[in-house]
Amino acid sequence: MNILLRWLLTTQLKPSQKQNKNSGFTLIELLVAMILAFLVITPLLGFMISVLTTDGQEQAKANSEQEIKAALDYITRDLQQAIYIYDATGIGCLSGTTDTSTANTCPNASTTGNKLSTATDRVPVLVFWKRELLNQAITITGTQKDDTFVYSLVAYYLIKDTSTTWSNAARIARWEIKDGVPNTAAIDTCDGFLATDKYLPCPDKGFKPFDLSQKGITLQAKMNSWTNSLASGGAYAQDAVVLVDFIDQTTIVQGAPAVTCSTGSQVPAAANIVRTGFYACVAPVDGDNRSAAEVYLRGNAQARLIQNDETKVRYAQSKSSYFPSANIKVQGSSFIFTK
Repeated sequence: MNILLRWLLTTQLKPSQKQNKNSGFTLIELLVAMILAFLVITPLLGFMISVLTTDGQEQAKANSEQEIKAALDYITRDLQQAIYIYDATGIGCLSGTTDTSTANTCPNASTTGNKLSTATDRVPVLVFWKRELLNQAITITGTQKDDTFVYSLVAYYLIKDTSTTWSNAARIARWEIKDGVPNTAAIDTCDGFLATDKYLPCPDKGFKPFDLSQKGITLQAKMNSWTNSLASGGAYAQDAVVLVDFIDQTTIVQGAPAVTCSTGSQVPAAANIVRTGFYACVAPVDGDNRSAAEVYLRGNAQARLIQNDETKVRYAQSKSSYFPSANIKVQGSSFIFTK
């Protein structure tokens, strides 16, 4: 019995000892494995980082192109309803920035506190009057209603400031004031209007229709003479709403592409333009009183990738693929009849 037990223990312990003897890695083997893994994984990791970086860059470019196209489509639809588009001189008249030495070109250029809202961080690029449909705005009898048209003044701005809400590039904002619908049964008094002026809905604060009754002057002079209904020192209640962000903010001095206007007046005026990420070329009113504008946009995809240093996201010819551009020419409607 003892002999059998000794034989079993001997035969079982020998393989176990052999297995334990050969298990695990030596320190040298471990170091060699680590070096091999480093040599294999490092290039793969670099390749993956490169792929992710390239993908992010291409995605930023694609997003900029899509947003530029969408913004241009929106502006196009807006301009198609325009009945009059102001050129650089007209915008200067409304904002009070035009030199008053130009005689009667801007009849109201010297008027203070009665102009479109402007600031040093925003430049008006497109300003126009449009005719807009209001559905079911007029009460006929009882519950019967009908549609009507109202006029509104629209302005598009190129804004570049230090706001942390938006990118360190520029952005385009849209501002509008709209007329109301006269209604003798209205109860509420409209802000900025007399209690005897009954509207439903109310006009926007500061709105006043353009006046075509003046005799002996051109349509351009009549439209340039528009002033709002605000009291001296008054302010509009409407805020500009951002249409699109990540517009190229590079100035001409910093290397932005120059303006190219085939026809029409450059807006902003040539003497005042600083940035060309958003500008327009407005053609004079034709014989049918139709205005036309060619609009240019240029995005900034780099600003999506670098968000903490404006100096690193400026236009350069070598990086032009990061600055997608688009332009379109639009002719407005013709609803102004004057002599």
